[in-house]
Amino acid sequence: MTHLAILCVRNEAAFLLEWLAHQRAVGFEHFLVFSNDCQDGTDAMLDRLEELGHLIHLRNTGPYDKGGIQFTALKKAAKHPVVQQADWILPLDVDEFVNIHCGNHTLAALHDAIPDATAITLTWRLFGANAQVRYADEPVLDTFTQAAPAVMYWPWRAAMFKTLYRNDGTYKKPGVHRPRNPDDTKLAQARWFDGNGAPLPDSFVNKRIFSNFGQDNYGLVQLNHYPLGAMESFVLKADRGRAVHSDNLLGLDYWVERNFNTDEDTTIQSLADPRAAELAALKADPVLSKLHTAAVEWRSARFEALLQQEPFRALFGRLMMAAPSQPVPLKAAKFMVHYANLARK
Repeated sequence: MTHLAILCVRNEAAFLLEWLAHQRAVGFEHFLVFSNDCQDGTDAMLDRLEELGHLIHLRNTGPYDKGGIQFTALKKAAKHPVVQQADWILPLDVDEFVNIHCGNHTLAALHDAIPDATAITLTWRLFGANAQVRYADEPVLDTFTQAAPAVMYWPWRAAMFKTLYRNDGTYKKPGVHRPRNPDDTKLAQARWFDGNGAPLPDSFVNKRIFSNFGQDNYGLVQLNHYPLGAMESFVLKADRGRAVHSDNLLGLDYWVERNFNTDEDTTIQSLADPRAAELAALKADPVLSKLHTAAVEWRSARFEALLQQEPFRALFGRLMMAAPSQPVPLKAAKFMVHYANLARK
């Protein structure tokens, strides 16, 4: 039984090796990765990973259909042999990490727990910025451990899911949150289950993209979602744009609806040892190691360049002042004076 993860990335080389190491530790054997318009070496890193046999890399250079960059990539993915041959498929973003709570915390254990499933909803658990201002070359999974509560009523995006689904012909194309283009003659055989292992109603088989509110959806599996990162990283994310709609500038509203830091959740460390082994093996390659270092340096340089422009300087200032805990707001003036001086040079 093979598992395929599909990924779309732009300017995220600094996070790519950790993401790949974790998903390999979870049990994904195959990866199909699309890149577009990269300035930080993400595409070069993916080329090297493909040379080493870790994934398949395709440049998604356009033209793009009306659905945008990610939808165009997924449409291309549907025709690729690695997608057609996979037993199970899960489209992911680089800030999403599968976190399985049963058995040995792998995909095999999840299938053992829900043997009748043909689709499993992996509900987001949002992880906030954890009062991190500066970007640092440290593992995301070690740095950001503060998350939203397990039970939430707002915002509805906190209950969105990604779907791990059996590639049995019931759905013809992968989608961002759920498989698309169902074969009506096969829908009766679809068996959807939630992250607790409970069967889901027909509305999920056909159209739902978010789990029910007001309940804990994470009993067997959750999708750790790190949409913000440190404040500096969020400024770079605003520059990059949304994965689905890259021309939409991210603002403080996006930050507020995702910056939950109420509960500590370190359950993803159940795979810390195999993840560390995978990551060490990747970084042992001198080409990958050099590309990673270059990507880290690019992020710092790009942040300083953005802080010399509006609206990015304004966004960073608002993030600093909106920080929920001291002493971050007390540092805001010092940071903004520093970057205002850079802008005058």
